[in-house]
Amino acid sequence: MKRYLYLYFQFLVIAMLFLASCVSHPDVPSSSKEVKSLPAIFPDYCNVTVPFNIAPLNFMLPAGEYEACVARFTTPDGQQQTYGSGVKVQIPESEWHEMLQASKGKRIKVEVWGLQIPSSGDQKAGEWLSFTPFEISVAEEPIDEYLSYRLIEPSYAAWTYMEIAQRKLTSFEETQIFNNEITMNNKAIGQCINCHSYQNYKTDNMLFHVRLSNAGTVIVNDGKVSRVNMKRDYTISSGVYPSWHPTAKLVAFSTNRTRQGFHTANPNKIEVYDEASDLILYDVETDSVSIISNDSTLLEVYPTWSPDGKYLYYCKSVPLPEEMRDKDIRITYPKIQYNLYRRSFDVATHGFGEEELVYDAASSDKSVTLPRLSPDGRYLLFALGQYGCFHSRHHDADIVCIPMDQYTGTALTAETASALDLTSVNSDSYSDSYPSWSSNGHWMMLASRRDDDNYSRVYFAYFNNGKVGKAFLLPQEDPEYNTFLLKSYNRPEFMVEPVTISVEEFSRVFDK
Repeated sequence: MKRYLYLYFQFLVIAMLFLASCVSHPDVPSSSKEVKSLPAIFPDYCNVTVPFNIAPLNFMLPAGEYEACVARFTTPDGQQQTYGSGVKVQIPESEWHEMLQASKGKRIKVEVWGLQIPSSGDQKAGEWLSFTPFEISVAEEPIDEYLSYRLIEPSYAAWTYMEIAQRKLTSFEETQIFNNEITMNNKAIGQCINCHSYQNYKTDNMLFHVRLSNAGTVIVNDGKVSRVNMKRDYTISSGVYPSWHPTAKLVAFSTNRTRQGFHTANPNKIEVYDEASDLILYDVETDSVSIISNDSTLLEVYPTWSPDGKYLYYCKSVPLPEEMRDKDIRITYPKIQYNLYRRSFDVATHGFGEEELVYDAASSDKSVTLPRLSPDGRYLLFALGQYGCFHSRHHDADIVCIPMDQYTGTALTAETASALDLTSVNSDSYSDSYPSWSSNGHWMMLASRRDDDNYSRVYFAYFNNGKVGKAFLLPQEDPEYNTFLLKSYNRPEFMVEPVTISVEEFSRVFDK
């Protein structure tokens, strides 16, 4: 039944998008009242910097306050065009890309007018308001053409249907990479799919996990698909949280015993924690698993390679106070904190060096997760929260960026590291997590719950030599789409090319 409702919802969205495609070029209101504030548009695209190849930044005014919207776009060469239908501004892709090309390295001026809904009991026509104009800066650096993510309901809701999808960022085209329905074989137990990952942003070498029924890791090795079981007698579980080595057919994973708890009063709602976790290295060519680190007293998670493949970065918990070490983790979880470490790596021998403490978060009563190095190796991104290793539901979680030239072998701390100013990226009181870089290092990406505290959505921010722009939401053809789509965007990953293997071809590995 849920599947039929999902298909019906998709049909409604498609129908609405078709109707929205009838774009109008309305006249600017002949008279209006000037308002000395920016328009309250959704998404908030006021004064953002965007790549010159991004899809149209369609937006809307609040439907409960306005009944019409008109926007005028002026390019640096003086060309103007107006858009607006109802409260929405939806721009044809061809016209939008012409504007971006004409404005590369410069700014587009945007003026917005909104027709107010008459106040209650007032039968007179509403008044047009003219808002303070804003600008859209167009960067000369492109964004990667594709993005992939898992679409899933919030984890406090039961799920049956789940998919990994890919989106073309230069347009609104979205296609499936895989879904969990095709291999369930009418079983009552649903199948979980997760942890899609790519080598060097390309798709000839990639993987994703399948849990519960038909479990295994689906690996694409030079375009050939197979399913493997990475569980060994000496590992906690099969691998999770993968990171492909940039030059070798090697993947670093953590292997975890993960649990989930649900709060009744805590505003964070959900807690995900590990009872045990180690680090392993998987050799794709030989189907072999070796141990990187397996400290039985501590927790290790989130491995990620440096761009040159010479270091593996990861997060590791610090010892609990002695009086708490024998207590149940359901009691001690708010005290579990992770620091950031790295080990050198010899690709010829697959050997790892001694552990180095890179960032001591616990010294400031914090916990670091999800590290990512910029493609040039100059900057380190990570998520920082009060405790734990799963900040996707923690309201205090923010993204931090540190220049790596500050690390000279002595552990950095909040006091000794000069972190970049990311106030334009982080939200005030909602979870910001899953940070990553585009392949050219000029675009940060994160998953944030800032819009409604329930669903994580994808945000981008311009990055140029340590300067960071205002974060902006993934554009949609209908600006209301994200509020219609009751799904979270989980583990967003940049790609420079699409996955071309079909869902049906992936599914065949489950018949073997």
